[in-house]
Order: sequence, then structure tokens, then C-alpha cells
Amino acid sequence: MALRNLGADFEHYKVVEFDKYAMASYNAIHGTNFEPTDINDVKGVDMGIVDKSRFTYLLTYSFPCTDISIAGRMAGMAEDSGTRSSLLWQVKRILEELKETDSLPQILLMENVTAIHSDENRPHFSKWLDFLNDIGYCSYSQDLNAADYGVAQHRERTFVLSILGEYNYTFPHTMDLNKCMENYFEDLTEEHAMQYVVKSEKALELLVKLDEKGELK
Repeated sequence: MALRNLGADFEHYKVVEFDKYAMASYNAIHGTNFEPTDINDVKGVDMGIVDKSRFTYLLTYSFPCTDISIAGRMAGMAEDSGTRSSLLWQVKRILEELKETDSLPQILLMENVTAIHSDENRPHFSKWLDFLNDIGYCSYSQDLNAADYGVAQHRERTFVLSILGEYNYTFPHTMDLNKCMENYFEDLTEEHAMQYVVKSEKALELLVKLDEKGELK
């Protein structure tokens, strides 16, 4: 969507996603028709990287955060551990296969929860960055908060941008937030607005406390 908004001339070549519902959402948003795919079955040659002198290949990747996030089981992301978060290392396998044929993508972009560099996961995250460096990428990592980039949501994520070759990169400067949640809703009649009534008792208790403190408009 960022490429689209920038007016870039690009095409979706391949999407690797196991969950059929996530794939259906992707297709609906982007007007594509990709089928659910298991990354364990994907080979480097499937990336279709050819004629790199004419085309720039951008590979976005991530992996389930279930086993590294605080809200998950925290089973870890170690290579060969068999956890869902260890699917990261399938990307390593694919990149190794691409390197053998001199077909590495020029740009890699990863996003995941900030727990990726927690005390428990930092050794594995460092191992991943070292691997990227060994095969020729310059990588830049930073935690970014959506609220610092014009979105009315506190959502912190770790981004890693890797560029093949010797390059320098600086993450975008933050911007002032000038939106709130009501900017995301259409004008609703009172009847329709009732669909958004909070029904959770704990959420209601929180709203009451905020109201009593004068912090709820």
C-alpha cells in the first residue's frame, strides 16, 4: 500500500501466507488472487528473481510473533526449535538458495514485535542480523511507534531494513499527531453508533474511572 500511495510502478509477484483468511484479506485489499502457501514448501527459485539490472526486488518478510511476544507462550525463536516464531529461519534458507544463483533481492524489509530484541530473544535476533551481513546486506533496525507517524494508535514495532551492498539509510523523522479515533469513523446515526457500545465490564469500569477523574471527554 505504501508503494501504491507513492505512485511507484510495481507488481505483486508472490505472497507466501499459510492462513487462508489472511490470504483472502490480502487479495481483497490488493485485488490479487494468491493461494495460501506454506513457506516450508517454497524454494528460492520460486521468487522469480531475474534481470536485476532492470528491476528492483523488494522482499518483505516476518514470522508469527506468538512465541516471542509477552502475550504468547514465549517459547522462543531459536533456529531448528520447531516453534512458530522459528519460521524466520525458513527465510534464511530461501535467501541462501537465492545467493547460490546470484539472485538475492536488493531490499529486505521486516516488521515484528519489539520482543524480538528482548533479553531472551536478542541472541537469535543478533544471529539473524549477522547472517544478513554475511551474505552482503547492510541492515538498519529501529523501534517505531505508529503514533509518531500520524496514526492514532500506540503500536510499537521493530523494523529492519536491509539493502544489498554498501548503503546508508536513516529511518523517517517523526511527525505530530493530529488525528484521534473519531477521525476514522464515518458519520453515524445514533442507531448505528450503538454498534460501538462497549460491553466489557472491565472496559466500562475503566471508562467510569476516567470520567470521574475528568480525563474522559
